[in-house]
Amino acid sequence: MFKEKASSLRGAIMLMGPLLARYGKCYIPKPGGDKIGRRRLDTHFQGLLELGADFTYCQETKFYSIKAKKLSGTKILLEEASVTGTANIIVAAVLAKGKTTIYNAACEPYIQQLCGMLNRMGAKISGVGSNLLHIEGVYALNGTKHKLLPDMIEVGSWVGLAAMTKSELTIKNVNWDQLGVIPRVFRKIGITLEKQNDDIIIPAHNDGYQIQSNIEGSIQTISDAPWPGFTPDLLSVILVTATQARGSVLIHQKMFESRLFFVDKLIDMGAKIILCDPHRATVIGHNFKYNLRGTVLTSPDIRAGISLLIAALSAKGESIIHNIEQIDRGYERIIERLQKINAEISRVRKD
Repeated sequence: MFKEKASSLRGAIMLMGPLLARYGKCYIPKPGGDKIGRRRLDTHFQGLLELGADFTYCQETKFYSIKAKKLSGTKILLEEASVTGTANIIVAAVLAKGKTTIYNAACEPYIQQLCGMLNRMGAKISGVGSNLLHIEGVYALNGTKHKLLPDMIEVGSWVGLAAMTKSELTIKNVNWDQLGVIPRVFRKIGITLEKQNDDIIIPAHNDGYQIQSNIEGSIQTISDAPWPGFTPDLLSVILVTATQARGSVLIHQKMFESRLFFVDKLIDMGAKIILCDPHRATVIGHNFKYNLRGTVLTSPDIRAGISLLIAALSAKGESIIHNIEQIDRGYERIIERLQKINAEISRVRKD
């Protein structure tokens, strides 16, 4: 049962650092998750190896094994600023003996809140918010209270949904200070966002929205980048929202080679999209002169799934979306919450 559940979830990899630090060993099946291209785990393992762990992989059972009699602080230079890789290494390093430095560390708000929580538990982490972390190992951690950050990806998804359906929507308690460039990027494609205390108000875009050009007049390009750049998890939402804008935009997904393939479904719905290659797509907006058409869809991953759901809610006619388990993994009680804002949506159980 453990193997089946852990191998179906990408997040299972996050058990490695804590289990290694607490018990000196961890056995975990090769994790699953969204099919969006190659998602290597080298950063996780390399960092833990440099702290003194031994690693093996059994090809027959597809189980990872990582052990350490003791963890020792060291200097670590990450090959990529992996968020989950950085988190695993941090959790192991806070209980390692001596000082650890992590260079090219991810510095997303998720990492910042993890470091803040660990420091309240007795860890000694400095450099929080930068890509250079200094960790002085401690013998043990204490308990604490912690409040999770709002999900910035969910916040952005609701912004796209409001714009595409010409709905006025208020998103409560978004933690503006931790949204980074997300509001700015939505404004680049013409979406109006108003700040009221810690809420976002999206007015009804009854007159549509205009994609901005670059300063010199060239076509707008929106691409992903490590924090504080634009998160790749919202590129799919930006892409689908742009299908009803005035103007054109080039979407450049740099990280995963399969994440833009869902645009074929949007094209079937009537969107004007040119898939240039696995990483780039040009969107020519309809300016709401033509509605997308309802159709039968399949969710390939969490972010593409919510984007197809946004498209379906704005489309003319009925749409059916299969494999919604993908959407459920990233958006808790999504059907019930959409129904509360008068979306015509229901879940159909398979016999």
